[in-house]
Amino acid sequence: MNPQLFLAFTLVSITLACTPGVDWAYSIAAGLRQRSFVPAVAGLCSGYVVHTVLMALGLAALLAGVPGLLAWLTVAGAAYLLWLGFSTLRSWRGARFSAEDAVGQSHNQFRSFLLGMGTSGINPKGLLFFLALVPQFVSPEASLPVPVQSGVLGLTFVLLVAMIYTGVALASRKLLHSRPAAARVVTLASGVVMVGLGVALLAEQIIPLMSRTA
Repeated sequence: MNPQLFLAFTLVSITLACTPGVDWAYSIAAGLRQRSFVPAVAGLCSGYVVHTVLMALGLAALLAGVPGLLAWLTVAGAAYLLWLGFSTLRSWRGARFSAEDAVGQSHNQFRSFLLGMGTSGINPKGLLFFLALVPQFVSPEASLPVPVQSGVLGLTFVLLVAMIYTGVALASRKLLHSRPAAARVVTLASGVVMVGLGVALLAEQIIPLMSRTA
């Protein structure tokens, strides 16, 4: 691979992963509310692994070329984020962030994994990242085939987000676990972020449709 392109991709990926968004909100919520945040972070990373596989096999481009499919994915992703956000908002007021509560939630670890996978996997922004941005860092002149380069770049992104989201979840636990009031505020903010992004995704689809029919 081209070392300069790989370094540039790494810097861009770190910048994107360090930008707060729904992944951050879910990581923070998992750090506060789960005995182990590892399943949640692993789920987030698994969603991006799915995107990586689709990109390396060329399926992402085929899916993006299907008329209306990206719009339906956007609507599905928005609905999922709204559900996840409202679920967080419903639980924040009565939430207690004690060790006993966390132990009691250990049976939900697989559910946390699936929710994390859905959070990143169904997000159309993730598909667009792998479809539009990653190919810009692939060198046709390199010795490695293009699908292999794409896979390496995708897995590099997965590794970076795994480290960053783990740090986010761990920091939320260390800094807020002993501060119930602050933890509730952060949980409320996480829910608001999820709902806000869900509304924004819906607006991307509804507003153009209304303008065309007006």
